[in-house]
Amino acid sequence: MRMVNFRLPYNTGRIALVLAAVFLLGFLLLPSQLQGLFQQIGSPVGWVLSWPLRAVAGVQEGTAELWDGFIMLRGVAEENQKLRRELEHLKGQNDQLREAAAATERLTALLEFKKQANISMVAAQVIGRDTGNWYRTILLNKGQSDGFKPDMGVVTPAGVVGRIVKTTSATSVVLLVTDPNNAIAGLIQRTRDEGIVEGTTQGLARLKYIPLLSNARPGDQVVTSGLVGGFPRGLAIGTITKIDKDEGALFQSAELTPDVDVGRVEEVLVIQSPNVQSEGERLDAPKVKSKS
Repeated sequence: MRMVNFRLPYNTGRIALVLAAVFLLGFLLLPSQLQGLFQQIGSPVGWVLSWPLRAVAGVQEGTAELWDGFIMLRGVAEENQKLRRELEHLKGQNDQLREAAAATERLTALLEFKKQANISMVAAQVIGRDTGNWYRTILLNKGQSDGFKPDMGVVTPAGVVGRIVKTTSATSVVLLVTDPNNAIAGLIQRTRDEGIVEGTTQGLARLKYIPLLSNARPGDQVVTSGLVGGFPRGLAIGTITKIDKDEGALFQSAELTPDVDVGRVEEVLVIQSPNVQSEGERLDAPKVKSKS
């Protein structure tokens, strides 16, 4: 039986080896350069080999574009982080400026009120609060060394805050107008009826001992009467929201909403010289000259 020889001729093997070497060089050299080389040669082999080289060139270009895009996105992410940090910094500065502007506005109002009032007052800052079950107080950053004493009235441009009940050399404790243990002489502006303003357990205030014949009604404004020390006449205390008149009672009483939000007070004025009026001055009576 005759055996078939499958071995390739020697020349054919050399041609295959050359083609493999050319293909390998195509991966090592720039694809665009080899494509141009094969186009110049124009041989069928070059045309055939240009197709895989074009594919390689496409992959290379796609990879380069992906890498460039990755680098660009990374740069954008870093820029975004930098902008976020700058934005947070600017936001913090804006909050500080707003706080400074609010403090300036409050202090300006205090100084204007102090300028218009014909009484001696000293500004102080609230540095502590106590709104427990027993007492409602605030702590001021000034005390005996600044001339503060117990029973001095404490106010803001909006109205009465409370009165000093205890002092140290550098601090003062203020009993708020909403504390049930506090008592301030009050006057209903419209009816001119007087009474005593005390705090309530609900954190509001109540005007007690209103005469039975008084026609006080909700909406009436209550101010300090100036009858006793601590406050001059005419400082706002609160607005009547409800009248209570019990059968058989000797007096009426009225619930008040304080004009000052004592829970948000930050700066106050302490009245050092209230200039309390005498009975004749309170009734606008002419002064009687003493005989010499």
